[in-house]
Amino acid sequence: MARYGGMFGPDVTFLGVERCDLADPASYTGADVVIIGAPYDAGASYRGGARFGPQAIRTADYLPHDSSRPHLTLRVDPLRDLRVVDAGDVEMPGVEGRQALDRLEAAVQAAAGAGAVPVVLGGDHTITWPDVTGVARAVGWGRVSVIHFDAHADTGELQFGSLIGHGLPMRRLIESGACRGDRFLQLGLRGYWPEPDVLDWMAEQRMRSYEMHEIVQRGLTECLDEAFAIATDDCDGVFVSVDIDVTDPGSAPGTGTPEPGGFTPRQLLDAVRRIAVELPVVGVDVVEVSPPYDSADVTAFLANRVVLEMLSGIAYRRGGGTWDAIPPTLLDGRGA
Repeated sequence: MARYGGMFGPDVTFLGVERCDLADPASYTGADVVIIGAPYDAGASYRGGARFGPQAIRTADYLPHDSSRPHLTLRVDPLRDLRVVDAGDVEMPGVEGRQALDRLEAAVQAAAGAGAVPVVLGGDHTITWPDVTGVARAVGWGRVSVIHFDAHADTGELQFGSLIGHGLPMRRLIESGACRGDRFLQLGLRGYWPEPDVLDWMAEQRMRSYEMHEIVQRGLTECLDEAFAIATDDCDGVFVSVDIDVTDPGSAPGTGTPEPGGFTPRQLLDAVRRIAVELPVVGVDVVEVSPPYDSADVTAFLANRVVLEMLSGIAYRRGGGTWDAIPPTLLDGRGA
């Protein structure tokens, strides 16, 4: 299938990076990162609109779309130090749930199989099922751990009688064997779901969920230290899934199922940057940005910066940088 472009609106790439066509392997040979849009919100259980997320994440910025973003702290330019290309959107009509997800899985597998890190712009959280599956088919079945930022566990059994939905993808992944339950780490959970039977299933899979209460009590740094040790034990790579509703809705209102009491934007950006610097990231998705419910584009801006922090951390790691080597500041009057 030839490049679709933007499913809703013009074919605009992420901050102006080069286009590629997943039907033409030569166009992404040697790429470090492939951006893939997943404009799908047929799995939303409450507010829709996440189908417009990929376009919003690609374009949210006050700077020129010139394929350059020098990172102030890390002193890298991820869009130039890495070869980042944008494959456009996967055609994902909401009327054929499995067909749309199969198309996305094939796109992600193609990117990962070529040695690139697929970065998928959602879309509702249903897409993490094909995203992780596609990476696991390329990297190793059951050899990919998952670090999942979210207000919700997304481990339900059924949603409105269906196996497909944004409250279910993590159960589908573990049931399939694409990833192991005991290498599945969740951060930011809070609120009033899931029910006891779902929690029992999660415990049986030996999933590790860091609820906001624990993160507040222990501190995010300590929780990340522990999660990193688990994620890198007997696995070959880490997939990072960021549901923007992990952030408090006061800072990220444009999402489908807002839950008060979440991360600050600073906590989220620091956490994903550290993951990219310290861990072997093999895939990323950023989901549940719903522009119709956004205010002044603040949610889209945050999601855009989550992607940039991940890319900057990957570039810094590949250049030999380590987390402990990042200086507090290089602007101390003594020069760079």
